[in-house]
Amino acid sequence: MESAIPHSCLDCTLRPDRLFCDLPVSTLTAFNAVKSDMVCPRNTVLFREGQPARGVFVLCEGRAKLSVCSASGKHLTLRVAGPGEVLGLSAALSGSDHEVTAELIDNSQVAMVKRKDLLSFLREHREACLHVVTLLSQDLHIAYDRVRSVGLGRSRRSRTRAS
Repeated sequence: MESAIPHSCLDCTLRPDRLFCDLPVSTLTAFNAVKSDMVCPRNTVLFREGQPARGVFVLCEGRAKLSVCSASGKHLTLRVAGPGEVLGLSAALSGSDHEVTAELIDNSQVAMVKRKDLLSFLREHREACLHVVTLLSQDLHIAYDRVRSVGLGRSRRSRTRAS
């Protein structure tokens, strides 16, 4: 990973379009105090599947490939994450290992928050907790749709249209 750069979430023009970033000014000010900003070159691995979560990464600019690896060594790309997404959230909150590998596919700007600092931040800022619940809920619904698509050969949208 490259060097840290000073960047304030309060100055970001894309804040309103990003769920986690669109927080009240006082909450963003507190978030700025606990995050570390980094500029990272493409192919940087933010975290690997099976490694303990040491924090979360907010993708400010750039994209990241989220993938899993089979026992035989085959890699499967699950999806590509874009700007504004929070990576490693469920593993960091649960104190478990990462379920996926996150590798940058662009030169990117990333904000990292250590697990301990994230937990303290969330305890003090309930509005941020609600945003986190929404993010985790969205992840769960996406996973349900993928399982439905693989197992039943259809997505939620096609089922809704057929009704």
